[in-house]
Amino acid sequence: MDIPIYTVDAFTKVPFEGNPAAICLVDPEHDLSEAQMQKVAAEMNLSETVFLRNKEKNGSFSKGNSFHIRWFTPTNEVNLCGHATLATAAVLYNELRNPSSSVKFDSLSGELVVSKDGNGFVMNFPLNETIVQDKADYHKLLEVSRHCNLMNLD
Repeated sequence: MDIPIYTVDAFTKVPFEGNPAAICLVDPEHDLSEAQMQKVAAEMNLSETVFLRNKEKNGSFSKGNSFHIRWFTPTNEVNLCGHATLATAAVLYNELRNPSSSVKFDSLSGELVVSKDGNGFVMNFPLNETIVQDKADYHKLLEVSRHCNLMNLD
């Protein structure tokens, strides 16, 4: 089975700078197991490796706009990775010339949408619920930090 893999440096136009990510385009008929994805991510040895599948059985990476996305580090799967998602959109738009005005990614964090914006891209992020914190917890943490500094326990 052949899987196209792109290496993209996000947030830069200069090679070997920015945040690198590997993008694997997985044909829906050749699905990879989680163990296989983990092995590929370990082999790529970048902070994240993306596995992208078209949601439509006969869909195309160069024409589709709805995909499944998963992110793996060299050691485990993660729920969300912004730079690797933007790098994936860059592959779809810049390398595969996808004409869609926006692309949707189903992920463990919910639906993410990336749209073209001039020469760049804009991505929505999931909104996490706000949790009220007790100020006393922060004061305790600061007190412990002060004691560690006094004892040279940095």
